[in-house]
Amino acid sequence: MSDQHTPDLPLPDYDGMPLGSIESRVRTLDADGVERVLAYEREHADRIQVVQVLEHRLTALRTGAAKPSGGDPTAAAPEMTAGRPGGSTASPATEGPTQNPPSQGVPTNPAQPRSTG
Repeated sequence: MSDQHTPDLPLPDYDGMPLGSIESRVRTLDADGVERVLAYEREHADRIQVVQVLEHRLTALRTGAAKPSGGDPTAAAPEMTAGRPGGSTASPATEGPTQNPPSQGVPTNPAQPRSTG
């Protein structure tokens, strides 16, 4: 299937989500929603870690050990909107101060004097 769209799934952009996001977002779904995501996962990527998370959540929902969390599964995922999926969110505004090498030399080669330019 060349279509990147995941029809009938309660989690938008599911195919691009990392495991941690799937694990937290699936908590907002009822048993029917988890079943749909689980069926899609098994038919497509069939990632064992994701299947296990979905199976455990489905079991917890069916046995009454858990309930949907009430969050919004369609809300924008921060990890999907910060630049590029899985990319760093670091920017010049968030980087630390410039550090000079110690006065005794360059940290990787103490015998080499520090440059002054």
